[in-house]
Amino acid sequence: MKRHLISAGDLSRDDALLVLDTAEELAQVAERPIRKLPTLRGRTVVNLFYEDSTRTRISFEAAAKRLSADVINFSAKGSSVAKGESLKDTALTLEAMGADAVVVRHPASGAPHRLAGWVHGSVINAGDGTHEHPTQALLDAFTMRRRLGRLEGLRVTIAGDVLHSRVARSNVLLLHTLGADVMLVAPPTLLPYGVSSWPCETGYDLDSALPKTDVVMMLRVQAERMNAAYFPTVHEYSRRYGLDVSRMALLPEHAIVMHPGPMNRGVEIAAEVADSPRSTIVEQVSNGVSVRMAVLYLLLGGAAGEDGAGVDR
Repeated sequence: MKRHLISAGDLSRDDALLVLDTAEELAQVAERPIRKLPTLRGRTVVNLFYEDSTRTRISFEAAAKRLSADVINFSAKGSSVAKGESLKDTALTLEAMGADAVVVRHPASGAPHRLAGWVHGSVINAGDGTHEHPTQALLDAFTMRRRLGRLEGLRVTIAGDVLHSRVARSNVLLLHTLGADVMLVAPPTLLPYGVSSWPCETGYDLDSALPKTDVVMMLRVQAERMNAAYFPTVHEYSRRYGLDVSRMALLPEHAIVMHPGPMNRGVEIAAEVADSPRSTIVEQVSNGVSVRMAVLYLLLGGAAGEDGAGVDR
């Protein structure tokens, strides 16, 4: 693997499978009485979050701590960033502290790429603007493979606010690399410019896509990123693009329902669907820790050392 994980497009098929296979082994740690490995003892991981986050930040923190790394949580609120400190100056401060890895979430697309040019440690993109979120795509692929036994040839429908979704872009890139067929379904106003160049199909009718779908992933309407009216009303959006019980019945019997969270219950997904046995939403959260452990393990050179402190193979 490369030194940084900025984009899902950075991963070759072999790289992606290595992460998923390593995560499968590391998932066994969660079943032990002591859920820790000494692999990254003495390493420092900084969580640098310029946007609010619950799942991703806590997931990375848990992953680093289970590998025995020291973790520094840095929030833009209450820091020098609130006083106007630039990303570069913050990066130089982290560099002086000896950060081995920086996990960054930033509202500006491309910020992790810039950061990677200023620090010697590994940079992991935990979401940048409307650009990408590669570890979310990895945990989604991990969840699909665990539930359905394969990724090659899967038909994945991603529906909702694709325009503002970094998760959608990363999933399209990664799933294409792993041999799945992806369709994006959204109102025309919520598909990004240039989507025709993405390695996927696009459509506007969710009902016609569902009967041919192995995995349906619902995306949240990101009202906080919207500065215009992209659809008439929330009710109208939910009526045409929300996944309720009647729409779920259109899916093949084996199909699963996913959501990267946080959910707007009753908008893009009904509560009965989110809580159904077909839903993998809770699994995605727990799988996220294993996948992020694998990413940190591989990027920080966590191979078994002289003391045998690696993953049992």
